[in-house]
Amino acid sequence: MLMDRNKSSLLVVDVQARLLPAIADGETVLANCIWLARVAQRLDVPVVVSEQYPEGLGRTAGPLLAAVSEAQVVTKTHFSCVSDGCLAGTPVEARRQVVVVGTEAHVCVLQTVLELCWQGKEVFVVADAVGSRKPTDREAALERMRRHGVEIVTREMVAFEWLQRSATPLFREINRDFIRDN
Repeated sequence: MLMDRNKSSLLVVDVQARLLPAIADGETVLANCIWLARVAQRLDVPVVVSEQYPEGLGRTAGPLLAAVSEAQVVTKTHFSCVSDGCLAGTPVEARRQVVVVGTEAHVCVLQTVLELCWQGKEVFVVADAVGSRKPTDREAALERMRRHGVEIVTREMVAFEWLQRSATPLFREINRDFIRDN
């Protein structure tokens, strides 16, 4: 199945200021989350951001929050966004496809993704935009998700599938601003 921007939402899971420094290659994960969130907004794909216990872990990282100023931000205390119920009434609930980025891959991302699958959603996890404190936890999470039918993709796969075709003004704009030099 291909990702369709008219059926997709982007879910950014717990990319929070106090957690990010502990994430292996956290700056790259953050940069890729920002990149994809900006592409989503340019293509009118709704973005939802979750925050795990922000009183303890801080808010979403400032640069990401600035990039998704129009996103719906939800808070939770369960590891899974689904178990917490914080996605009710959001575009994630309303749309069939969910593209997921964030941290930690083996905890909040994994639990959310598996439960989204159990709800019948088409779920895509962006490998270059998820992270954990330990690389082995990230890799194990991606493998487990794959075994449960989750599509593991890259940020560029998402962008090109959302675009669907070249030779359009929108493709040229996204190519110029996001793909060509990144």
